[in-house]
Amino acid sequence: MKICSKCGKDYDEAKIEDPLSIKYASCNDCWKEWTSYAVMVINEMRFDMSYPEHRKALKKHERAFFGLDSVEEFKKNPETGQN
Repeated sequence: MKICSKCGKDYDEAKIEDPLSIKYASCNDCWKEWTSYAVMVINEMRFDMSYPEHRKALKKHERAFFGLDSVEEFKKNPETGQN
């Protein structure tokens, strides 16, 4: 059993549906929530995933979603998190 980094609940690592969720130690529910949120971010920010800077910005949103980075940096520049 592991503890989800987002919600704090215990989950069984053997029952993980998407192997990518392991990088943030997230349960299936939180990972599904992130994937839905990521689509919303991509659409609202009009990210083009063929651009490295857009992929980097989405990664910052991902880290903020899981509580690893501060959301304050997005107030400066939501597309890159930079001044």
